[in-house]
Amino acid sequence: MKKAALIVFLVLLIDQISKIYIKTHFVISESVSVMGWNWFQIYFVQNNGMAWGTEFGGRTGKLLLTIFRLFAVTGIVYWLYKAVKEQKHTVLIVAISLILAGAFGNIIDSLFYGLIFDDPQHKVATLFADEPYGSLFHGKVVDMFYFPIWHGYFPDWLPYLGGRPFTFFNAIFNVADSAITIGVALLILFNKKVFPKEPKRLRTNI
Repeated sequence: MKKAALIVFLVLLIDQISKIYIKTHFVISESVSVMGWNWFQIYFVQNNGMAWGTEFGGRTGKLLLTIFRLFAVTGIVYWLYKAVKEQKHTVLIVAISLILAGAFGNIIDSLFYGLIFDDPQHKVATLFADEPYGSLFHGKVVDMFYFPIWHGYFPDWLPYLGGRPFTFFNAIFNVADSAITIGVALLILFNKKVFPKEPKRLRTNI
């Protein structure tokens, strides 16, 4: 459990340091290329925390999403505790720890960032601002990693999408998102090790 807690702590620390740095040094939509590579950018955006920046239900939807995440995290904590107690495979414990850390990281944004930062729309945000932009449960999640590897257009023969511009990979994400993705990938790649099938018991007739 100590090693699992260390993974969670380190991921959370890196996640929050990177987010606070971006918020206090970038304005919304500001970007820089890493080492001059156009396909790897630090690009500052904020969203309500749903996948691909989806907006749903306004403030009420945001509140429900945050509450749902709190319940989900509670379940993940129990899952991790049970896996450690039952001495499950190390890969499973690492995967759950990464997923838990990622979920916690984005929940921190949603819970508290609206209370401690002001709006970074036209200037860099101020930490512990006198006039914060939101309230408890209504903070926005910070994303910054952007990999626009290829730009092009959908073929004209495609219905609805034909001729429209297309970017691969157009998602913008953060350290917490990466931790969740890696955790899920570990569960998929090592599925047979982390979820071994119990041997079938032979039934004998007396």
